Amino acid sequence: MSGHDTHNHHDDHHDEVGYHGSYRDYLIGFIASVILTAIPFALVMTGVLPVQTTAILIVAFAMVQMVVHMIYFLHLHPKSEGGWNMLAFIFTIVVVVIAVAGSVWVMWHLNTNMMPVHNMTGMG
Repeated sequence: MSGHDTHNHHDDHHDEVGYHGSYRDYLIGFIASVILTAIPFALVMTGVLPVQTTAILIVAFAMVQMVVHMIYFLHLHPKSEGGWNMLAFIFTIVVVVIAVAGSVWVMWHLNTNMMPVHNMTGMG
């Protein structure tokens, strides 16, 4: 067995280490990202929907685009790294949701409870 044969033997198992994506995967991810960016941009620029509806749609498209990026560019799927990548990602999402929801909740309560009273009687 020559050194070249040994090298070829090791290349056969390269796919088991990690998936790096194909040209087709990157192209699909890129096209999906462009579409998921162009639609909210068009909604904002044309103003065809009410502001609140547009804002909700922008957030929805952003979430879908994050999933596209994770699948096609970061290659996060249950089979990568024995599932540890997906587990780490889910943990990160849980922590971020808790942090953002807690921050919004605190800011809303501060806004509600700390607003000055404008019609003060007996003053002045």
